[in-house]
Amino acid sequence: MITIQELHKFIQTRRALFSDGAMGTVLNQRLPASQSCLDCANLSYPDTVASVHRDYLAAGSDMIQTNTFGANRFKLGAQGLEDQIARINKTAVDIARQAISSSGKPAFIAGDIGPLGVRLAPFGRVQLPEAREAFAQQIEALVEAGADLLIMETITDLYEIIEAIHAARQVAGDIPVIASMTYTRDNRTLLGDPPAKVARRLQDAGADAIGVNCSGGPNQILNILRMMRQAVPDALYSVMPNAGWPEQVEGRIMYPAAPEYFGQYAISFWQAGASIIGGCCGTNPEHITAMVSAFGQAQDLVRNPIEVISPREAGAELPDALPPTSLAQKMKEHKFVIAVEMDPPRGVSTHKLLASASLLAESGADVIDVADSPMARMRMSPWAVCSLIQRKIGIETVLHFPTRGRNVLRVQGDLLAAHALDVRNIFVVMGDPTSIGEYPEANDNYDLVPSGLIKLIKQGFNAGLDLSGSDIGQPTSFFVGCALNLNPPDMAAEIRNLNRKLKAGADFILTQPIYKPALVTDFLQAYEMENGPLPVPLIAGLLPLASARHAAFLQSEVPGIEIPPETRALMETSGDQGARTGIRLTIDLVAQIKPHVQGIYLMPAFQRFDYAAEIISNI
Repeated sequence: MITIQELHKFIQTRRALFSDGAMGTVLNQRLPASQSCLDCANLSYPDTVASVHRDYLAAGSDMIQTNTFGANRFKLGAQGLEDQIARINKTAVDIARQAISSSGKPAFIAGDIGPLGVRLAPFGRVQLPEAREAFAQQIEALVEAGADLLIMETITDLYEIIEAIHAARQVAGDIPVIASMTYTRDNRTLLGDPPAKVARRLQDAGADAIGVNCSGGPNQILNILRMMRQAVPDALYSVMPNAGWPEQVEGRIMYPAAPEYFGQYAISFWQAGASIIGGCCGTNPEHITAMVSAFGQAQDLVRNPIEVISPREAGAELPDALPPTSLAQKMKEHKFVIAVEMDPPRGVSTHKLLASASLLAESGADVIDVADSPMARMRMSPWAVCSLIQRKIGIETVLHFPTRGRNVLRVQGDLLAAHALDVRNIFVVMGDPTSIGEYPEANDNYDLVPSGLIKLIKQGFNAGLDLSGSDIGQPTSFFVGCALNLNPPDMAAEIRNLNRKLKAGADFILTQPIYKPALVTDFLQAYEMENGPLPVPLIAGLLPLASARHAAFLQSEVPGIEIPPETRALMETSGDQGARTGIRLTIDLVAQIKPHVQGIYLMPAFQRFDYAAEIISNI
């Protein structure tokens, strides 16, 4: 065992301490396929483990990590090897020591401690004292065998790594401890903790070096390092990135970052504050050689000043931090988009729905709108349907989100659920009153009008705040649409209502069904005279007529819909070919309005998605 003072002295002398790279990646290449327990290779293939250590030492590593990443009570116990914990850990230290001795190069032995492989309370059944005991058991074996220091790595739970640090202090007193966590693509741990919080908590827990490992490639690790250093400026920092994000190529997991790329980042890591530098998954001795060589050739290196990190860089996830939805991107690029409305199923079977969604995707639809209890009739939850369509068909969806029947608690909970399922296109409407549906006695109250809900989403959730102003952690990134009636009884009132929605942050507009192209041009002219050009995309609603009876029903009983007399007459003379006439009329209408709108919103009558597919193919 060494002291933290000795570790600091080494770093001051050499400027940086270079660790090794991946053990598991290299061992998997060298061991027989039948050797599934890599930690057990210390007993069954000690020479192979030693060869990995020797190669890293030859590459320039000043510190090698024992092959004990999973050598704890829970992981070994799952393989019936709990009685081998001490032997596997002690043998790993012996192998590392022998490799150092045979190399003729002095180096530190870091006892490697990975995650326990179980969930800790309150997210799992393993209590914190049990976790600390398991860590203490492994640490005791490593220290007794002569490990110089300890590295806790690739841990995703802040509570878990803190228990590991406490176990180290309990068992080995002042042994140097590197505590390293891993992060997801949004620069947070798997349980949502940002780098600044992690750095402060690890320092408070007694870690001698604060680390980040695994995660993505060097670029992400560099950004996380900068965030941690801003929060805790005087800490000793360790970085050990993967060789990029893993990719599956012909059934194999591949890592894209080449050694030369790592070499370039070695200097950047040091300048940003790292003193212990190595590699993780996908790296090999060549990556270490490249980093040591690049660092050795660099002249007149100085640390960068601590930077002020913006909320965006710090992973606070501003609204556009996640990639825009495909729908948002297409509208931004002024592409003509085609949306098709689908109703959720009445029961639990989704086979027909998914088959229809597949047909629409193949036909060229850009997005599928999923209605919420249309006509106030009981249906499956629409955000569940959206998630199924996106996952199984691969086409993006728009979630209809009515305010009626929802209080502010349910509104916010449902929004968070949708975002967690990657349903980020939202169409805000008032919703059909329950009085017209199957349950007229059902609650029809609401706490928010559509403009208020749009404001909650765009100015609240997308800024990381709930309705009360409390922090929700990672902000959402919803793309929000609003409704418009192009044939209202009072156009001035309709425009005032639309402006409230636009002021609240609406990103696009979906209209009720139209049958006259003049409704579009007349509205745009009226709006522009008072307000200037419409600032967001307008998507025109189209409901293809199926028969003369269908046309008569819409004309007589659906407010806001006006079907020209000549259209109704044409449907009357079409007889049993009414659906064909409706398709042709819709295609003609699209041609007339296309110069004035940025897309269409098809609402197939009677769920005839084959008709919708035909219309899409023709336009």
